[in-house]
Amino acid sequence: MRLEMTQPERELWTALRAHRFSGVKFSRQVPIGPFILDFVARLRKLAIEVDGDTHAGNEARDERRTAWLEEQGYDVIRFSNADVMHNLEGVLLAIKEALDAGPSPKPSPRRGEGFR
Repeated sequence: MRLEMTQPERELWTALRAHRFSGVKFSRQVPIGPFILDFVARLRKLAIEVDGDTHAGNEARDERRTAWLEEQGYDVIRFSNADVMHNLEGVLLAIKEALDAGPSPKPSPRRGEGFR
């Protein structure tokens, strides 16, 4: 784990932390299996990765990582540092769309359960 976040990570974390974004709890630098993810909404099974220059040329590794996480039931969305720094509003819109499309934090009761 890194002690210092990059500037793009700080910008995104400011928008996501403390249930500020759609009331969803996000955590940062979350270990899941052999990986440490930048940001995760655990209840929604959404992983957000902010990719810097070190990811250039490592697309195959990122694809394997994404495939493994998807096998664990996570949706993974990736943004470049430039996306976050120059289009934070668009990044947040994409995260909102992923949250809206993902699993509900409170699934519907099974048939015959719930309020009557």
